[in-house]
Amino acid sequence: MAGQRTRLDRFISARLTINRRDVKLMLAQNRIRVDGELATSVQQAIDAFSLVQVDGQVLQDNQPRYLMLHKPIGVVSATKDDQHRTILDLLPEDQRIGLHMVGRLDRYTSGLILLTNDGRWSRYLTAPESKVSKTYHVTLQNPLNKDYISAFQQGMHFAYEDIITRPAQLQILSEFEALVTLQEGKYHQIKRMFGRFRNPVVKLHRQSIGNLILDPALAPGESRALSQQELKHINIAHPL
Repeated sequence: MAGQRTRLDRFISARLTINRRDVKLMLAQNRIRVDGELATSVQQAIDAFSLVQVDGQVLQDNQPRYLMLHKPIGVVSATKDDQHRTILDLLPEDQRIGLHMVGRLDRYTSGLILLTNDGRWSRYLTAPESKVSKTYHVTLQNPLNKDYISAFQQGMHFAYEDIITRPAQLQILSEFEALVTLQEGKYHQIKRMFGRFRNPVVKLHRQSIGNLILDPALAPGESRALSQQELKHINIAHPL
């Protein structure tokens, strides 16, 4: 997967089907370049996005890709499903290669999904220690009150996993609508938290990850590449 590193000689040996001793000789003859520079050691670490050339022949020239997608209700967060459309099914076939999802949304939740071929980036965004927040717009069946705010902020005990959720921020927008911001994603977490109040979630929509807001110009099912400015700021978590 993208993000994993390997030794230069191991990569070239496998790609050209030659002995590693031959790679060492190529190195001594200044025949190998990595990212445009002459390689200096067979032990040099490369990753999926390193440009590797031997005798001018390009062995690898992958480019990192980062996309936002507006997930519609009814589409599953999976690469393959025999019964339902998947996130990848929404992309043109030639654009799906190598992509994976950064986190998931359940079938009945809409909103922002990120896709990439960069494993390091996705692991960073989903790691608990990174504290990257996600904000959801929630529509509820029953009226809200201020008791919800303190309960979400204090965290809730989930007996099945025997955990206490991290503090979450709840902002009441109207009698039946709220914004919920959290830094984790336990199984059906938001629905289970409102379930403590016996208040069913009618609609759930993820509108942001970190400081990245779903582009309002994207209709459900549409996607686009992230800009450099968006990539620069997405890693900054919302304060709770």
